[in-house]
Amino acid sequence: MRLIVITSEAGFEGEAAALNRLFERGMNTLHLRRPSATEEDLRRLLLTIRTEFRSRIVLHSCFALTQAFRLKGVHLNRRNPACPQPRPGSLSRSCHSIAELEQSDGFDYVFLSPIFDSLSKKGYARAFTEEDLLQAKAKGLIGQKVVALGGISAATLPLAAAYGFGGVAVLGALWSDYPQRRDEKGLIERFDALQREILNFEF
Repeated sequence: MRLIVITSEAGFEGEAAALNRLFERGMNTLHLRRPSATEEDLRRLLLTIRTEFRSRIVLHSCFALTQAFRLKGVHLNRRNPACPQPRPGSLSRSCHSIAELEQSDGFDYVFLSPIFDSLSKKGYARAFTEEDLLQAKAKGLIGQKVVALGGISAATLPLAAAYGFGGVAVLGALWSDYPQRRDEKGLIERFDALQREILNFEF
């Protein structure tokens, strides 16, 4: 089961140092999602990420930087739905309905959200019932290529595994109040707890 980390929506002082520490702790895939950032904003951040870790980063925008920094790939969404050519490495996309999963051919993996009530967006409630998810699993629509997003934490991760997801993407459960408090010990403890939970569902 894969663990994907998504950046906080807004940058903060010391972000690069925190990201480099998470890479050191074993973070395999980071989705750099910064809707309001310019290409120059993202370039400045990428320059502060250690070179050996850049191949683990997936961009949600400003796709030209993928090749310039030899990043892992790109993630398509409603704001940026078109894949750049030639295809730059890993390709993933966001899905917000079970029907969209039926159109996931050609992608390395896809996000389905929100699976649980969001931890980072107040009022952003789960979009699927347990029956919806189990039926999608039974039909083969949820499997190794589908990553659960929305309300993922060490507590909800076992449920995501039971629904058949091949991975989870975390945001709120990891970053929490880190941008305000800069509690690196807490950040690493939360990441390690997620990593330990993931190990229980390797297949």
